[in-house]
Amino acid sequence: MGRLQSRIALVTGGSRGIGEAIVIRIAEEGADVAINYTSDSSREKAEKVAEQVRALGNRAIIVQADVGSKEQVLRMFDEVESQLGPVDILVNNAGIAPFESFMKITEETWDRTYNTNVKSIFLCSQRAAASMRERRYGKIVNVLSTASLVVTSPVIPHYQSSKAAAHMLTKGMAIELGPFNINVNAVGPSTVDTDMCTDYLGDDEIRRKEIEANPMKRLGTARQIGDAAVFLASDEAMQVNGHLLMVDGGLTVKAAQPEDEMER
Repeated sequence: MGRLQSRIALVTGGSRGIGEAIVIRIAEEGADVAINYTSDSSREKAEKVAEQVRALGNRAIIVQADVGSKEQVLRMFDEVESQLGPVDILVNNAGIAPFESFMKITEETWDRTYNTNVKSIFLCSQRAAASMRERRYGKIVNVLSTASLVVTSPVIPHYQSSKAAAHMLTKGMAIELGPFNINVNAVGPSTVDTDMCTDYLGDDEIRRKEIEANPMKRLGTARQIGDAAVFLASDEAMQVNGHLLMVDGGLTVKAAQPEDEMER
């Protein structure tokens, strides 16, 4: 029996990349899964992920919603509950990282980034927690970033600040919802080789620098993030609350130095 047997999970942005990996890992542990996707262009990908879940013997549905819109979030939860049942596990994975330097960021880019990376967590978690409180059980896992803790690039200050905000939101939710037996935690990936980073990592020099900068001398994988999400969503993590679990190879542990004298 899997660690999440008989649980019902909702994963936002679950049609590709890290979201897809989280969906599959959660399903492998026995949960039925609702896979959120945003645009019509992602529907086919979402359905393919759902087919993988069903092949594992679990129920799966796909549900379209802009998770930065309260109206659409409420509709999404109504649909999930009517088809699968109350959500036991919410994984707030949806996120964007448009590259723009500070002086070139437009108000539209800023608002879109915060709507997707922060407001969606607020809206989805608030709706999920309403039901979780009544049942005195729930797991909320937010997918954050190394950018929640450190400046990772000079051209994504809007992304970095949104992920830092989501980190503090995670902590605040954990304190308020903990008494209702609801665990709220987060996962912090470093650079993962997914389609979101295809163009970025397509530059061989950038890929080399990313690998060299990591203490493990390798990039992370989407499945590793799924493994961490499964742990935080399981009863093994019942006493883990308000925690940001970094899955970054130690990248955020050590400050960057011009020269590393450790081996001399």
